[in-house]
Amino acid sequence: MSEQSAKPYLIRAICEWCADNGLTPYLAVKVNAETRVPMSYVKNGEIVLNIGASATRKLTVDNVGVRFSARFSGTSHEVAVPMSAVAGIFAKETGYGFAFTASANPAASLADATLPKPETEAPDAQLGQVKEPKDAENRGKGKARPSHLQVIK
Repeated sequence: MSEQSAKPYLIRAICEWCADNGLTPYLAVKVNAETRVPMSYVKNGEIVLNIGASATRKLTVDNVGVRFSARFSGTSHEVAVPMSAVAGIFAKETGYGFAFTASANPAASLADATLPKPETEAPDAQLGQVKEPKDAENRGKGKARPSHLQVIK
């Protein structure tokens, strides 16, 4: 059994948080072939959509995508955004929210984000030795490790 993405749950949570606090939820979208949005509003392959209750009708956020009806310059459009095209969700007024990145292999992304990467330096010309990686120099000296947090897909 494969694990479901947390992305739709986070989108719904930010939408609810925005509604409870009188804020406007905006959805950042990377437009692709499966995305149905008014193309005249797309800039550089991206569009930002107001998905607040006052701007949409029949808003649905499920594990497949985000769907709703909205007016753009007075013309009604059906909007459908697959979950893979959602780049982020944030409150317009505060900027608080989440950014998402797409990954072809989530397990590889997790490994890349959590495994320490050794720093390799050129041999010391005077001593003819290779310097220890900086990570090894800091080990055991109470120095904090860099964060290994990852943007959720």
